[in-house]
Amino acid sequence: MALIKSVRGFTPVIGEDTYLADNAVIIGDVVIGSGCSIWFGTVLRGDVNSIRIGDGVNIQDGSVLHTLYEKSVIEIGNDVSIGHNVTIHGAKICDSALIGMGAVVLDHAVVGEGAIIAAGSVVLSHAQVEPGSIYAGVPAKFVKKVEPGQAREVNQKIARNYHLYASWYENS
Repeated sequence: MALIKSVRGFTPVIGEDTYLADNAVIIGDVVIGSGCSIWFGTVLRGDVNSIRIGDGVNIQDGSVLHTLYEKSVIEIGNDVSIGHNVTIHGAKICDSALIGMGAVVLDHAVVGEGAIIAAGSVVLSHAQVEPGSIYAGVPAKFVKKVEPGQAREVNQKIARNYHLYASWYENS
């Protein structure tokens, strides 16, 4: 059973039909929408500021989400996929975006709708990632635009797949 911990008077709120892996950790001022999946070894630390997660979001194994005390928050839109071992620190991730494995997204960065952050990339503080674009590298830089419908379709397919995977664990 996932560790769900209240801190500073805040208790996490978990939406309907949301899967929490046995060793996921959800702390403090965290609100998770419906139809999400929070995978093994993931930590959502809403102890110093808020984390808001939309519907249909998957946060894959080993990811860590945290913020700066009284300075940054995390906002994640709908149908977002966050790959394995991602660190998000006080950033905004818009609808249907995909954050690749091992990427880091820092405080006050905004990842636009349908954008893709390549695996291993570092999105610096205050960066503005254009909607429907691919960014890669350290620091992450613009690579190319992708057809908005194509990016949304691919990213939403991944989000739906993770909802399916989560269903496999319902009775385990």
